[in-house]
Amino acid sequence: MILKGRSIVEGSTEGEVVKFDKPLVILSDIDEKKGEILGRDIKGKIVVFPWGAGSTVGSYTIYGLKYYGNSPKAFILKKAETIVAAGAIIANIPTVDKIDISKIRDGAHVIIRNNEIEIK
Repeated sequence: MILKGRSIVEGSTEGEVVKFDKPLVILSDIDEKKGEILGRDIKGKIVVFPWGAGSTVGSYTIYGLKYYGNSPKAFILKKAETIVAAGAIIANIPTVDKIDISKIRDGAHVIIRNNEIEIK
């Protein structure tokens, strides 16, 4: 299945999905030093979640993932609000939004080509 969305940060990559069904409070849900979201390892994974919430410091938390060498391969979202979009841009993490994330399951293998997502 192929889903088309909007590319916030272009890029091509593939990998295993780590999915969160609830919006993430970026500052408190992400541990950039450990490369974890809510205790789940995200380093080198494709992170799927509806949207982010919280203060603008959250953008730097996303950048912190890259700084500490723990960034995910990409973000896939239903809606990328400013915090996630700015963080993804400064960390250069491929990011696609306007995706029906209910069609992507946790642990799935996906291929991202700019604004297209192929689910294996």
